[in-house]
Amino acid sequence: MKIALITDAWLPQVNGVVTTLVELVRELEQGGHSVEVIQPGQFTTRPCPGYAGIDLAVRPKRALRAKLDAFQPEAIHIATEGPLGWAARRYCLQRRLAFTTAFHTKFPEILNAYLKIPLAWGYALFRHFHKPSAGVMVPTNGVLRMLEQRGFRKLRSWTHGVDTQLFAYQPQPRLYPPFAPPTGTLARPLWMFVGRVSHEKNIEAFLRLDLPGSKVVCGVGPLEGALQQGYPQVHWMGVLARDELAKAYAAADVFVFPSKSETFGLVMLEAMASGTPVAAYPVDGPLEVLGKPDGSCHGGVMHADLRQACDGALAVPRREARLRALDFSWAQSAQLFETYLVAARAGSEAEGACQPLHAGATSVKNTVTQLSSNQ
Repeated sequence: MKIALITDAWLPQVNGVVTTLVELVRELEQGGHSVEVIQPGQFTTRPCPGYAGIDLAVRPKRALRAKLDAFQPEAIHIATEGPLGWAARRYCLQRRLAFTTAFHTKFPEILNAYLKIPLAWGYALFRHFHKPSAGVMVPTNGVLRMLEQRGFRKLRSWTHGVDTQLFAYQPQPRLYPPFAPPTGTLARPLWMFVGRVSHEKNIEAFLRLDLPGSKVVCGVGPLEGALQQGYPQVHWMGVLARDELAKAYAAADVFVFPSKSETFGLVMLEAMASGTPVAAYPVDGPLEVLGKPDGSCHGGVMHADLRQACDGALAVPRREARLRALDFSWAQSAQLFETYLVAARAGSEAEGACQPLHAGATSVKNTVTQLSSNQ
C-alpha cells in the first residue's frame, strides 16, 4: 500500500511524536508498505515562535501538492496540526480525498501557557482541524474521553510501543560514566527526568522536591538557562543520542515524570524497559502506561503528591517495570494504525465513513484490542 504521512514533527527534532512516527514508518515499511514521509526538512523553514529547536515549513502548499500528486497515495495520514498539516488538509478537501489524522499533543494547553490563549479557543481550532478526518487517532483513553467531551468525533484509540532491544533490561542500576562528576560518582538514589525543558513538562515540580541522592535532567528547552541557575545542584546532561539515553535510563534508580499534560509519555516506557520504575501523577499518560483495567499500577507509582510517588517507586522491583513495558510493542501499534487507515479515493467525500483498506483489518483490530484489554 502507498501511504502518505504528513508531519510537522520529524528528525532531527527529539520528542515523543518524532519517535512514534519514525518507529511507525519502520514497522510499516517492514510490513511491505511504501511510505512517503512529507516533513519540514523538505521545505523552506523558520523556527517556531517561542519554541526553539522546532522548525516549521513556510508556505508549503504548492510544494506539498506537487509531492502528493507525484506519489498518488492510496492512504493519507496527517499526523500534526502545523503548517504542513493544514496544507495537507486543504489538499485533501479540495480533491475530495479521505484522510486520517492524529492528536499527539495538547497544543491548546501549550498555547494557553505561552500565549494565554483561552483553552476553549484552542480546542475550537483543533476541533475544526480534525472535523473532516475519517478517524482521529488518540494515544490514551483518557485523552479520548476528554476530546469527546470537547466535541471531537470519529476518535480512535491508538496505543504506542517501545524498543525493548535498544532499551535493554538491567536488573540493577548500571554505572554510567557521564553521571560521575569531577568530585566523584553521583550520590544515590539517582532520580532522572528526560524531556523538553519547557512549561508543559512541569519539570519544576520535580526540581523542587527535597529528595535524597541526586537529580539528573536529560533535555533542553526554553526554561533550561533559568532552571540551571535556580537549581545548580541538579546534573544537567543536555540532549543524549538514543544509545546514550538507553545507558542513562539503565543507570537511574527512579524515573520521575512530572508532566500533567502529556497525551502518552514514551519516555516512561523507555525507562521501564530498562528496568527503571516511574514516579508520576495519576493523569492521562501515566494512567495509560502504568495503569491496568483493574485499577492496579505496574512498573511504578502514581500519586497526587509527587514526593510520595517517588518514595513508592523506589521500592518497585525493576523486573516489574520491565514486564509492564513488554505489554507495549511498535508492531502492535503499527497493526492498529493500519486498521484505521482509509482509502483516499473511495468515491466519497473526506467526511465519509471510515472503511478498512484490507480484508484482514477487522480481525487484526480485534486481535490488537484483545491484547490491549489483557494489559
